[in-house]
Order: sequence, then C-alpha cells, then structure tokens
Amino acid sequence: MTIAGETFQNRSMELPDELVRGTSDVHVHSGPWLKSCPGRLDPFQIAEQAKAAGMRSLVFYDHTLGVSSGTALLTSRQVPGIEIFGGIILTTALGGLNPRAVKTALHYGAGAKFVHFGAHCTHFMASHEGSYVNGEPVPFKDQYPKFAEQELAKSIRIPLEGPVPDDLAEILQLIAERPDVHLNTGHVSVAEAFRLVDLAVEAGVRKIVVAHPCRGRMTTEQQKELASRGVLLEGAVSDWMFHRGLPRTNYYVEREWADEIAGIANSPEFSGVVPWARQIREIGIEHFVLGTDYGIRSGPTPLEGMRTLISTLLDLEFTPEEIHVLVKGNPEKLLGLEP
Repeated sequence: MTIAGETFQNRSMELPDELVRGTSDVHVHSGPWLKSCPGRLDPFQIAEQAKAAGMRSLVFYDHTLGVSSGTALLTSRQVPGIEIFGGIILTTALGGLNPRAVKTALHYGAGAKFVHFGAHCTHFMASHEGSYVNGEPVPFKDQYPKFAEQELAKSIRIPLEGPVPDDLAEILQLIAERPDVHLNTGHVSVAEAFRLVDLAVEAGVRKIVVAHPCRGRMTTEQQKELASRGVLLEGAVSDWMFHRGLPRTNYYVEREWADEIAGIANSPEFSGVVPWARQIREIGIEHFVLGTDYGIRSGPTPLEGMRTLISTLLDLEFTPEEIHVLVKGNPEKLLGLEP
C-alpha cells in the first residue's frame, strides 16, 4: 500500500493517491444547489470521480432542502461500484424539529443514514451570520427586522434545561430505534451540543457525531469529555481551507441575506491546520471522522479535497496507517461497513 522507504525528506507524489483508495468522505455537499450558490459538480460526477480514484463511499449532504437520501439512491443506481449514503438535515424549510420529516427521510430513497440538527438555520448560526456595514460585521438579525421576525424566530434550538419538547423527544426516539443511523449535532452552540448529547444518550442513540463547526468552538478539554463518552468528533478540510468572506446564499435565497462573515467562529486554540491536527493527536485518532465538506463551486472537487486532506496529514507526519484510521476505519464503523 505504501511507497517503500518514504520519509519526510524523501516524499512521493503518488502516496496520497494510493491512500485515497478505500476511503470514505463523510461530508460531501452534493447538491442540488440554489441557483445563487452553485456547486462544483453534480452528484453523479462527484461519485464517478470518487469511484475512479478507488474510494469506498461518500456521504451526501443537502443543507438547503435537507434530504439527501433520494439523491443518494439515484446516484448509486447511476454510478454502481461505490457506496453512497444520504440523510436528513433538519431545516426551517422542513419545519425545524419535525418528527414527520425524519420519519419520512428514514424511508425515502436509500433511507437516511444520519439525522443532522441543522446547518445555517440553527439559532446559533442565524444569530451570527451577517454582512459588512461600513467595514464592520453586523448580523442579519440586527440589520433586518424581517430576518429577526421571520427567520431567527423559527430557527432550530435545543433547550438547555427544563422539559424536552415532544418533537425533539420523538426525533431522538426515531434515531434510537435505528442503530444504523447516526445523530449529527449540526451547527448548534457548544452548550446546545452538550445538552443534545445528554438527551441522545438517555434516549438510547448509539452513534453520535459532533459537527465540525461546533467542534471548532469547543476547547480541547470539552472535546475530550465528549470523546470519553463515545462521541465521534468530525473534522473537515474546510475547517482550515475555505474561502471565507465571500457573500454566499448558503440557505436564504435573498441577496441581502448572503452571509459574508461566516458565523462559524473558532475557539482561540483551533485556528489553522497545525492546531487542528494537534488536537486530533492529543484527543486521539480513534475519536475522529474526517471529511472534506467540499462541493461548492468556488472550492476544489471533493476528490481533490480528500487528496489535500491526506497530503496535509502526511506533511504533518501522520503515518499512512493513522490516516486510514481517520478516513477509512472510523468512517466504516460509523456507516456500518464491513472492514
């Protein structure tokens, strides 16, 4: 599998391509897309490239309308020879914390492999995304009363205390009844993520992943605490290689609500690839699943993102065996794939 004799001083061009084989990208934005925020490739092209490179599986995301299990099924039929998974991202377009949407997604297309608790329409994200006014970042909620009234007011929130809302309890039960389905905390606040993990464990959910933007706001000690409870921590190339500041209609179609300030703030100890990788080392590679979070038009293809991820880890002197734990072994366990 590896290039014989490769050292830091004698590195090859070929090894990253070799290590791509058999891997799984657990976070691919496959589309369909908003016309105002197009993708780099369509789902079939993404799968064809990954298959040609020898990858084992892809996990498709749709953070706009939320359900990617239908796209996963169609792509699997069109591009046999690679495993394609989809799921549901809870969105305000689907009614927020909507048990009916989850129940439907579990039986739609290939069947949801994950339930994700919201991306750009969580209360945390809707509170922080915005644009620049006279050179200063200002959240949409402070610029536009309509946004605060119509979008922020119905954004997805996890209660930090008190009784669990019936809709949330039902969603957790639906996940718990399906051991093949994992829960992804989504772009909630750190406090909400901890509360959601507590409630999920109490409900009997077996597989839990903390979304990479949420992890980026956690301290190393907070991540260690979650890892000690069996929670997987997600990392992505976009954590440290992404075009920030470009106006994007990630979720809202209105031009004035095109986010420029990327309300995904990282903790001071989590900025750049070196601290990102250092955390993985300190917390332990057995606790991480890595993906690309790529697919947007202004970024590389997901396949090139995976090669970049592997190349970067090699540059940071992760061994090929360690890299395959992060992008092959751990994802296989998460997705229920035979090793």
